[in-house]
Amino acid sequence: MTDASPQCTTRQGAVRGRAEHGVAAFLGVPYAAAPFGPLRFAAPVPAEPWTGVRDATAYGPTAPKAPYTPPFDTLIPDTSMPGEECLNLNIWTPEPGPGARLPVMVWLHGGAFTNGSANASGYRGHTFARDGVVFVGVNYRLGTDGFMHLPGAPDNRGLLDQIAALTWVRDNIAAFGGDPDRVTVFGESAGGVAIGQLLAEPRARGLFRRAVLQSGACHHFIRPDTARRIGERFARQLGVAYTAEAFAAVPLDQLIAGQAGLRADFAGRPDPAVWGEAALNGMVFEPVAEELRLPGPQLGIDLLAGSNREENRLYMVPAGRFDTISERRVERGAEAFGADLDGYRAARPGATPGELLDALVTDWFWRLPAVRLAEAVPGTHLYEFAWRSPRFDGELGACHALELGFVFDLLDDGDYVPMTGEKAPRELARTVHAAWVAFAETGDPGWPAYDPAGERTTMVFDEGACRPEADPRRAERELWDGVR
Repeated sequence: MTDASPQCTTRQGAVRGRAEHGVAAFLGVPYAAAPFGPLRFAAPVPAEPWTGVRDATAYGPTAPKAPYTPPFDTLIPDTSMPGEECLNLNIWTPEPGPGARLPVMVWLHGGAFTNGSANASGYRGHTFARDGVVFVGVNYRLGTDGFMHLPGAPDNRGLLDQIAALTWVRDNIAAFGGDPDRVTVFGESAGGVAIGQLLAEPRARGLFRRAVLQSGACHHFIRPDTARRIGERFARQLGVAYTAEAFAAVPLDQLIAGQAGLRADFAGRPDPAVWGEAALNGMVFEPVAEELRLPGPQLGIDLLAGSNREENRLYMVPAGRFDTISERRVERGAEAFGADLDGYRAARPGATPGELLDALVTDWFWRLPAVRLAEAVPGTHLYEFAWRSPRFDGELGACHALELGFVFDLLDDGDYVPMTGEKAPRELARTVHAAWVAFAETGDPGWPAYDPAGERTTMVFDEGACRPEADPRRAERELWDGVR
């Protein structure tokens, strides 16, 4: 790709991008109309067509949100850009123009459904385009606008945004060199949880052929009655009626500040009697659903799913809590999850309370949903990311979100260095990234699928030791047999 001003034509109009790292980048392209004014808290509608050539050389606005609180503001990729046209996407392609029919990867960022942005430096897609993939990063509504249950408004507006973005990809990506019949949607944390919901969503059928769920799968949601209680609590906090119209009248800065206050209230006292199942899930804003919706064996979508070995350390170590966890805190966690704490102690002799709590929460919140998905859908490929960060005197370990710099093959990016350190293994990044690309191209990341009745093969990614293993950490898995 040599044209410094590449141009493509969508159904809404033509866009002009820029050359970046030897590929073409088209940034801030709207896939739906601005969700404000009469469209506030509504399902997304298509963007209005434009005349002439629209400039797509700079990022568009991001969904309104409060910044991450310390210490996560320096550890997890995010950025904020003001403006109402926040339902936009960013595209990197090696072959702008129709005819190339390249595989497509659509990225859904994480952030507990309240943070994150496709505009983060660490989510640039030029490394995927470099390797023959058309990459699309999606901005979608977050927090109150995207996921709060409000009378008079459709639930899961952020998920509806994602469906609208995937619909736009289906209808337009061929103009950017992509193949609409070879779309892989992939996401991490909340992005993975969202994909878990999309797998069971009839409105998403036919919009993607493959899916990668990183540290989030088909486990976390809140029921309508819980969502309603949380919404009513927030309305009382804001001093407004519990209606979509009343929330739309709250000045945006006040709404975002109130949202941050609601999350702080939740974090300070996550009592199930107050917050329902959200207390166990650890998030105020989540997809709303009547029940757990695991896809069936006839899903017809290739799946790659997995987690990191020590996910929960991200939430304990940087905040200085890892060495202060009490035995009683571990016991309460095991009781809440229905876990066999004696079994964990036997499997991890000499483990500290912090190590036990990390193992329990990691398994229940991140690893088990991926395993259950692999058990439900034959042919799923399973992985575990095990490389341990040297940061925080080595205690950060293989924590939540650590794999992102490896998946994007962007270890030198400033978004990732605070978590990985400056000497993270580049060969491991090339290996992980290549597996994701291979999966998007063929549905096969390079190791056997997980077979619940056989060896339960899982790919373990670690420095100098990337290898498929038969049922790694079998002892812990067996402790959860029968627990959903």
